[in-house]
Amino acid sequence: MPSVGVKLYSVFFKFLLKHRLQNRIQSDSISSSSDPFGVTTRPEESVSPPNPLFTDGVATKDIHIDPLTSLSVRIFLPESALNNLAASAKSRTGSDLLLRRNSHGSSNSLQHSHKSESRRSSYALTTASSSSSSSAEEVLYRGYAPPSSSGGECRKLPVMVQFHGGGWVSGSNDSVANDFFCRRMAKHCDVIVLAVGYRLAPENRYPAACEDGFKVLQWLGKQANLADCNKSMSRRGGGGGGEVKKKHVVDAFGASLVEPWLASHADPSRCVLLGVSCGANIADYVSRKAIEAGQNLDPVKVVAQVLMYPFFIGTVPTQSEIKQANSYFYDKPMCILAWKLFLPEEEFSLDHPAANPLVPGRGPPLKFMPPTLTIVAEHDWMRDRAIAYSEELRKVNVDAPVLEYKDAVHEFATLDMLLRTPQAQACAEDIAIWVKKYISFRGHEFSY
Repeated sequence: MPSVGVKLYSVFFKFLLKHRLQNRIQSDSISSSSDPFGVTTRPEESVSPPNPLFTDGVATKDIHIDPLTSLSVRIFLPESALNNLAASAKSRTGSDLLLRRNSHGSSNSLQHSHKSESRRSSYALTTASSSSSSSAEEVLYRGYAPPSSSGGECRKLPVMVQFHGGGWVSGSNDSVANDFFCRRMAKHCDVIVLAVGYRLAPENRYPAACEDGFKVLQWLGKQANLADCNKSMSRRGGGGGGEVKKKHVVDAFGASLVEPWLASHADPSRCVLLGVSCGANIADYVSRKAIEAGQNLDPVKVVAQVLMYPFFIGTVPTQSEIKQANSYFYDKPMCILAWKLFLPEEEFSLDHPAANPLVPGRGPPLKFMPPTLTIVAEHDWMRDRAIAYSEELRKVNVDAPVLEYKDAVHEFATLDMLLRTPQAQACAEDIAIWVKKYISFRGHEFSY
């Protein structure tokens, strides 16, 4: 059984969640018109600011990626991406590699050693320019900047696109709890994490949040293509060995800038989706859309997905829905309220394709789905339907293991109070072991 502390916190959590859901219902009834721009966080949410320094082994930055909506992403870049930058600097000519202290802007020569201290949290790597004006610009930005002449020397990492939980109406990609979880996944899995700030309900109902998830994949593919274009144009423009001028790629919206962290370090051909609670529903939706898009998403390829205690429900109750309807943190009546706020009134049904993965005609066929790891908790009334979905995937030969954690509750590995428990740490390690089967260049050397 869960501890006394978890039980007490669950009572407080339910009271707070019920109060927030009722406020959302009242505000939704007052405001009949919805703003397509939407919101991605609530005022009561405790947020963690971005930090472009490798303070604890991971640097972060926020990017607003859609001018028409509030859709944004937080990039989590692990320090392991810099592993071979010092080695590649030895072969670089015409510039000196500097180590800049971010607190004061002073610079010292980089000692080419194998000590990890040379890349620690309070420093950032950058390529020095001979002009004094560019040196002044460097001092203004006190974060990690990849080498400007990226010729393939930077280490490429897989990309994990993460969707937070919160019952459709709350939560955010920059909350303190989600920031901690994404940092943990970036270090454990050795990946770049893109935490998606999708639009919340009821301001934006289905399919807004799900479509936002797919837009991130499209944006990731566009970033990869822009980086390739910039690289090829730079090679043609700098054939004489002189200074390469910066070039912009122009599309329908004008000049498009390449995101430097992704351009230097991201490998979108090894993309993993990870969803937490209702975020798992979004991940499953995005996987299906990626299958339908096919080569139109190139070079992005979804190689696996992780569904952490998915927010599934249905008209016909399962055994766990009957026996544990009043379980910890998220009980069934409150979750139904959340679904009423998320689904359009004319479409409301517990067998909606976004809610029930087992309804027929969801498409595409399950046999095309990517390998899917499902995490479930013993004391979670939604567990049986998630397990049943995994069984359907296995019937069509999709690698779809289920990891069930004893004495665990919904969001046991991502809730703020439970993030530092041994069970949450073990869950992160289990996910990393399974994910590395599909993102490793060395083959499926990991097994479960």
